[in-house]
Amino acid sequence: MKYIVCFLIVGLFSFGCNNKGGYDTKDGELTWLTIEQASEIGQASNDKKFLVDVYTDWCGWCKVMDKKTFTDPELIKYLNDNFHVVKFNAEQKEPVNYRGKTYEWMQSGRNGVNTLGIELLNGRLSYPTLVYLDSDLQPITVSAGYKTPELLLTELKNLK
Repeated sequence: MKYIVCFLIVGLFSFGCNNKGGYDTKDGELTWLTIEQASEIGQASNDKKFLVDVYTDWCGWCKVMDKKTFTDPELIKYLNDNFHVVKFNAEQKEPVNYRGKTYEWMQSGRNGVNTLGIELLNGRLSYPTLVYLDSDLQPITVSAGYKTPELLLTELKNLK
């Protein structure tokens, strides 16, 4: 029984990880990380920037970006090669541990907001919004609004 438990624990921690400490991606797909996973990767040595897609469940344009923008083959290849991609629901009620700090949900407006959303978006709660972070999880810029695949690819290539 002890060996089975050890096997399960090792399996859980190694599932989805590659030998470089990142997360495996399937060809033609984006592998979205949680904000907690991004926090762990950001503490390790890596050279990729982070793209955080800040969304809500009710956001129609967020859903359009998921279906039309984040499925574009050229964009997927560019993102997989150059970025860690992260999904973050700004209204999630579960606490979030990010960079050694716990962020809680708070009542605000109609649906409330996780305080990490407020921090990532500099208090400007608009969805969808993409937050760009450097490899150390330091903010680069915030880009609000719907993006076509072409517009997003141009934005990504111009990111410094």
